Amino acid sequence: MSNVNNELEDFFNLIFTDVEKKIDDTIDDDTIKDILKGGKRLRSLLAHLAFKTCTMGKETKEQSDRSLEGTVSIELAHGASLVHDDIIDKDLERRGEPAFHVKEGIGKALLVGHRMLTKGFHIALSHGQEVAKLYVESWEEVVNGEIDEVEFNKNGNGKNLSKSELFDSYNKIIDLKTAVLFSSACKAGVLEANMSGDIVKVFGDYGREIGLAYQLADDLVDLVKGEILDSVVLPLVNQIKGTKQKFGFLKKRKVKKMFVKNKDEIKDFYVSEIKKHLYKAKELSNSEIIPKSEYKTLLSVAPHYIINKMLADIKMTV
Repeated sequence: MSNVNNELEDFFNLIFTDVEKKIDDTIDDDTIKDILKGGKRLRSLLAHLAFKTCTMGKETKEQSDRSLEGTVSIELAHGASLVHDDIIDKDLERRGEPAFHVKEGIGKALLVGHRMLTKGFHIALSHGQEVAKLYVESWEEVVNGEIDEVEFNKNGNGKNLSKSELFDSYNKIIDLKTAVLFSSACKAGVLEANMSGDIVKVFGDYGREIGLAYQLADDLVDLVKGEILDSVVLPLVNQIKGTKQKFGFLKKRKVKKMFVKNKDEIKDFYVSEIKKHLYKAKELSNSEIIPKSEYKTLLSVAPHYIINKMLADIKMTV
């Protein structure tokens, strides 16, 4: 590991500890704390890295504490989205344990998810109108992504869509469901540093590219581990092969056979797409609008570091 990667890992480890403490100090609901337990805090780490990059490390302790408090609202929104995701996707486990709706029932899971969102909004609201507006708009986009995915699956996984429309739908869903929160986290860090204008957009675009790469890497890990994701395989096979096969006419067995037959090409395609987003993120991190400091250097290596940490699970690097 390079010296810069070591520095980034040390920074992330330190901030992870600070975020955990801030969650513990800010939230007095043991049920919510239990839901948040075990998270990677990636969005919060990026938010605080964005904050430190904008202040060039010259912030006061009070400003730093306020930024860390802001990450709690990020974790609450992300945690709520996972609780609701598990219900929609009928997932029975989360982080190696029974999903919350399995343990407590769907009704309670829905309500606790809403409680998490309102607590997150109260924190965002206390940080000013811009942060509160960002919180609401980001959640609206996440919900739109969830609805798009539900509709996509309801309609036979896009059985009436063309090849290009299938792949566009897949990209749109991961953009809204995953990339939006990464983008918003980075924007929030910039706002906490009292900066505005074009730099907010640069950081937002930076976070979005990492989020897209992250979801692609997450799907790739699942596929390599043998978890055949129907709504992922078909758009990719169609995109790679130039075919127009539709899910409405496919059996589960055929989807699995399709994946096995095209496994190497699908992996190569994923890696290629991931690299595109990482390159864009790195390019954005080097923008002249971002002030030079040691944190700008960490910002530049963070995208590859985060994705390679995930891909290490399947012994891959990009």
